[in-house]
Amino acid sequence: MTTFVLVPGGWLGGWAWRKITPLLEEKGHTVYPVTLTGMGDRIHLSTREVGMETAIQDVLNVIGYNDLDNLVLVGHSFAGKVVAAVADQIPEKVKLLLFLDAFRPEKARTPQASFTPTEFGSVPPGTWSIPFSEEILEMIGKDVKGADREWMLAKATPWPLKHAVDPITLSGAFDKVEQAYIFCTEGGDSVEEILDGKSGKLEGSYKIIEAGHWPMITKAEELADDMMTLAGA
Repeated sequence: MTTFVLVPGGWLGGWAWRKITPLLEEKGHTVYPVTLTGMGDRIHLSTREVGMETAIQDVLNVIGYNDLDNLVLVGHSFAGKVVAAVADQIPEKVKLLLFLDAFRPEKARTPQASFTPTEFGSVPPGTWSIPFSEEILEMIGKDVKGADREWMLAKATPWPLKHAVDPITLSGAFDKVEQAYIFCTEGGDSVEEILDGKSGKLEGSYKIIEAGHWPMITKAEELADDMMTLAGA
């Protein structure tokens, strides 16, 4: 059986995997949904200093304190750079690095992945995070509707800006980790352009889901099946 460590993207916490976790567990797999410091049930720990260094340590601690090995490390959205940096530090423990509609780093030794997410709105004065809104839902998650929409709007928390603006720097260890991908057709970037190499060469197998940016909420069964398939589980 397989161990999955699930790292959510901006505005989310471990709660976002609530539909996925039982689907994997009923097949005998072990699942560790992560909540990064400053979001979800850890929103009370949000400060101006919370950024990539903290996020990387969050995931390393889940792996280390639970003695996990031979794991599938899943990064959603911006957390693609979180899981890449984690895998770079402990490549011997990562069976597969799975990017879920996520940022995909280059195999480069220079700092990368620093960006200002102005498309999602500005940071309110005196704060250090980007609020979630119905406008963001409409932009990249129109398929989140009804009770799911109410649930997401109720649970989503502001996204620490430093998660976006802090770069990561990878070593050659990252190049040796097996990769796979799941792309969403309505998540933002054109899947056709991605497959044509616009954002760099794909280094592994992939699946495509007809969904917005949050398939763990709108297409849980399909997503769980694709995750297990790509993981050889």
